[in-house]
Amino acid sequence: MLLRSDAMKMAFLLPSNVSAIGVEFERLRRDMVYRREITDNLFDTHYRLLVHTDYLRHPDLDEALAAAAQAPDAAAMEPRPWQKYDTLLNRNRGLYRRLFDSGPPNLNKVLRWSRFTDWLTGTEGPPPVCRLAGDILAPAATVDGPVVVIQPFSAVKRKQSPPALFRRIIESLPPGTRVVMTGAERDLEVNGDYKPLLEMPGVEFDSSGFADLVALLRAATLVISVDTALMHLAVAVGAPSLCLASAAYVGEIVPYDPAITPDNARFVYHSMPCEGCLGECILAAEDGMFPCVARLDEGQIIASVGEMMAAKAPAQ
Repeated sequence: MLLRSDAMKMAFLLPSNVSAIGVEFERLRRDMVYRREITDNLFDTHYRLLVHTDYLRHPDLDEALAAAAQAPDAAAMEPRPWQKYDTLLNRNRGLYRRLFDSGPPNLNKVLRWSRFTDWLTGTEGPPPVCRLAGDILAPAATVDGPVVVIQPFSAVKRKQSPPALFRRIIESLPPGTRVVMTGAERDLEVNGDYKPLLEMPGVEFDSSGFADLVALLRAATLVISVDTALMHLAVAVGAPSLCLASAAYVGEIVPYDPAITPDNARFVYHSMPCEGCLGECILAAEDGMFPCVARLDEGQIIASVGEMMAAKAPAQ
C-alpha cells in the first residue's frame, strides 16, 4: 500500500500481510533525484495490478506514481473535477484500464470507497461502520478512575477551538478526572496559549505517537478532539468520542454519514451556507478561526460532555 508519508503514522493498523510504502509528496514535487528513485522502484517491482483509491488526485504527483508502476491492469475512480487540472486529468485517463463513476463530488469518503470496492469485487453490501475489531488492537490500559483525552490541536490552526472552551470543558468534569492532553511537542511550542491548561489540577500532556496511544484511547471515559487524525482513531478503536468539527468537510468526511457512524461517536458542528468547502474558506477568520468553528455552540458542547461522561459512569 502506497501512502503519503504523514499517513504512515497509521500504518500499524494495516493487516500483517500488507506492507506500506511512504512517499513524501512535497519532496516528490521538487526533488528530481528523489522522484526518480521512487518512480524507478515502482517500475522495478513489476506490479501486476494497480488500484488507485484517491478521488481527488494530482495529475503530476500521485498519477505520476501510477504511471511509473506500468501495471498491466489498473483501476481507479473517475477523478474529482478540478478546473486547474481537468485537461491533464482527462489526459491521464489512459493510465487506467478500468474507471468507475463513484458518484457526485460531495459524497462521504467511506461510502465512495465502499461503492468502489463493490464494483472492483463484483459484490454488493452495506458500507462498513467505522469501528475496528478489538482483537487486532492493543488491550485497554489499566486506569484508576475516569480518564478524558483531549486533542485540541490541528495542522490547520483555524480548525482549533480556543483554550477558553477547553478550560470550560475541564472545569465541567467530575472531581478526580484525569485529563490527558495529546499532541506533538511542537504543538505546544506553536500554541503557547494552551499551555496554561496544563497547570489545571489533574491535567497532563502526552506526546506519544498514535500506535502508543491506542491503549489509552481504549481505556478513556471520553475523547474530545478537533477534526484530526486522533479523532478518527479514537472512534475506530471504540472510545466514546466527541468531535468539535468545522463545517468544511460536511458531506465528505465529518460528520460521518449515519450509515457508517458507530454508537461511540458524536459530532458537534455549526451548519453554514458554504459548508463542504474542503477547507477553502472564502470568509474572513473570526478570532483566528474558521467562522464555522468560532460559532460552535459551547453550551451544546458542555452538555454533550456531561451526557457522554454520565453514560460511562459506573452504576451506583
